[in-house]
Amino acid sequence: MPVSPRPLRKLGFLTIGLFDPADPAAGHESTLQVIELGERLGFDSAWLRHRHLQFGISSPVAMMAAASQRTSRIELGTAVTPVGWENPLRLAEDLATVDLLSGGRINPGLSVGEPMHYDTVKDELYPNSSASEDFSYARVERFARFVAGEPIRAFSGRQGVVEEFSDRVEPHSPGLRQRLWYGAGSRRSAVWAAANGFNLLSSSVIFPDENQDPVFDQIQQSQIRAYREAAAASPEAPGGARVSQGLVVIPTDSASSSQREKYTQYVKERLPRTRAPQGPRGMLFAPDLIGTSDQIAEQLYAHAGFQEVDEVAFALPFSFDHEDYVQILTDIATILGPALGWSPAEAVQDPQ
Repeated sequence: MPVSPRPLRKLGFLTIGLFDPADPAAGHESTLQVIELGERLGFDSAWLRHRHLQFGISSPVAMMAAASQRTSRIELGTAVTPVGWENPLRLAEDLATVDLLSGGRINPGLSVGEPMHYDTVKDELYPNSSASEDFSYARVERFARFVAGEPIRAFSGRQGVVEEFSDRVEPHSPGLRQRLWYGAGSRRSAVWAAANGFNLLSSSVIFPDENQDPVFDQIQQSQIRAYREAAAASPEAPGGARVSQGLVVIPTDSASSSQREKYTQYVKERLPRTRAPQGPRGMLFAPDLIGTSDQIAEQLYAHAGFQEVDEVAFALPFSFDHEDYVQILTDIATILGPALGWSPAEAVQDPQ
């Protein structure tokens, strides 16, 4: 196996938190158990997708709050929270609160744009302002200012006997602003993220520039390099300007024969969408990586995007069972991660 020129420094995983609508509590509990397992296995981070009006986690902030009380070390993030669904001020309050409860372990990942299927929900989401809502970068810029603790009004101080008012969002969590991430799918958004002080999340979905050859890993590499170049020139860039890659990997080292069959079928059904650009913007999907950890490591070392990073948040497949996630995470932490040069964080022992 080739030796990586950049050993993997941080290893995380991403889950959608799928649940059965007939028993949603069980699905949410499963997600919390998966995060606890990730901490015991030495993962550096666990990330939650954000899904609205679907059967996945709609409130990752609440889930991170719960997970923060059941873990002590692992970082917790969102990948990503679409701020078009959010009031930026209220979101800043919630995330700062959870960050303080977690001891400074929260990594909010954000995206902009009109909410998915907006026409079907706009009258309920924004009944009086649906036509005038701003879904541009300005919305996440507002959020970042709130998190940073910048003044948002002239009024502050004591009123009456006990009422104290602040001119900034409270509570304020120092350090949270430096842990904001942006989920960029294009070169333009990657450069914007760097110029505006965000770390970069690069996932398994990207958009090529005009006249750019539709080769996923090469486009991802060019976007990461553009981000780093812009970050080096920007006084707003966070220290280190972190970049994380999020591909779907499915190691089969300890999988049963039935699991291997299920995993193979899942990858087969998703493969056609990776063979050509999709939609009017030419969206590209990365193929899922399946096989033994050695086979996956070989593919990653040859992946131009992976060659640019030293931290990842591998995405778990959407529709698998709890025991499948246990097997996949265990193989990633004990076999694939070390094959990529990663060393697990100190494991947290069960209290029994």
